[in-house]
Amino acid sequence: MRTIAVLNQKGGVGKTTTVVNTAAALAATGLKVVVVDLDPQAHLTIHLGLEPDTIQSGSYRVLTQSEKFEEAILLVRPNLWLLPANIHLVGAESELVSVVGRETILREAIRLVGGKFDYLIIDCPPSLGLLTLNALTAAEEVLIPLQPHFLALQGFGKLLQTVGLVNKRINPKLKVKGVLLCMFDSRASLPNEVKADIEQFLNNARDTDCAWAQACILPVYIRTNIKLAEAPGYGKTIFEYEQNCHGAEDYAKVAEFIHTQSQPETHPDTQPVIADESAARPPIEITSISEPDSQKSQSQLTEETAVQKQPESQ
Repeated sequence: MRTIAVLNQKGGVGKTTTVVNTAAALAATGLKVVVVDLDPQAHLTIHLGLEPDTIQSGSYRVLTQSEKFEEAILLVRPNLWLLPANIHLVGAESELVSVVGRETILREAIRLVGGKFDYLIIDCPPSLGLLTLNALTAAEEVLIPLQPHFLALQGFGKLLQTVGLVNKRINPKLKVKGVLLCMFDSRASLPNEVKADIEQFLNNARDTDCAWAQACILPVYIRTNIKLAEAPGYGKTIFEYEQNCHGAEDYAKVAEFIHTQSQPETHPDTQPVIADESAARPPIEITSISEPDSQKSQSQLTEETAVQKQPESQ
């Protein structure tokens, strides 16, 4: 079973939309997929047509009351299961603060269902707290949906730093496998500049031991499409709401890429997307920074990243 955490601490970048529609596309091919809602806002649960207030079980009870994972999931579409969420998940972090091994609860919960599903995809909350830590401890791959704007990039380095720390200290199998550009307008210059800058940064990480050394920008991007914004209001996937729109076409390609082209851990030879050399030099730089000496040891260095905006001319 491939376990994928869809992660970005910034809200509104397409995490839930990506989880729902990628999972639906994979399930439509006959693969068995389970999606996990770890966001107290329960947007994934709502998007799949369930009312959070009616949820009697779900991710809250799995995390705080040791409920069995396989008893808490619901079949919501053919070949597609959901571990739902509701507002009670807000209190999970405070309730687990004194629990030993609190960051590994989800990993232990899914251990017994690994042979029953082909994919487990986690919708992380827009934060880097205990719920997200549980997702990163349980997952082996990270997919980062990213809106190609300057503000969306500001937390990119912090996000990679968090993944790197989890990789070194808790879950050595965890790797960033891809960045998915959402709400992408190829006609504008800014998205292409940001895309080229991220590609250069990821290419510079090749042949290192950092958690994103194998990452690439997916060669498929999600075009701006109003149908993607309308579908959650009807509790439908994009394929149920409007199967002939750009959003459905794009997410079908994302699912195909993840399943057939994105290589598993045993084949770390995924080829990066080559940046357009004719693109103008972007006004964003992503550079590597080092921890203070007091936080490092000779035997272990933690690579962090920071996104810095160049000074603008007055």
